[in-house]
Amino acid sequence: MSINPELAGRSYPAQEPYVVGREKIREFAVAVKATHRAHYDLDAAAELGHSDLLAPPTFAIIVAQRADALLVNDPASGIDFSRVVHADQRFTHHRPIVAGDELVAELHVDTVRAMGGGAMISTRAEITTTAGEAVATTVSSILVRGEEA
Repeated sequence: MSINPELAGRSYPAQEPYVVGREKIREFAVAVKATHRAHYDLDAAAELGHSDLLAPPTFAIIVAQRADALLVNDPASGIDFSRVVHADQRFTHHRPIVAGDELVAELHVDTVRAMGGGAMISTRAEITTTAGEAVATTVSSILVRGEEA
């Protein structure tokens, strides 16, 4: 199945909230080798003016990937995940992510560009709190390789 060129302009609404937990922040910080004390220690986070542990900037990827899964798992997309190569990821933060946040993401398919037998797909996830406060915008590009002849 080939990539559906009509994906461009499609949006996938926010799903169940992701509740940011202290241990998830600590585990993520260890995984990405983020060493700032505010990722591990409540007092250090409070010294910086945060209400709880501060997530590393790339923590937003957890919520964004949940939104990306809606596109990848959409049968109408034509995406075979085994053929996906992650090409680019960018973050724009509107405010820090802290433990206790309840986050949702709405996914927008911005562009679909044919490339040989495959396609480059650019998406944008608008991450907000469940109260509607803007938290981060992530922009991602994936290359879906065409089938080999």
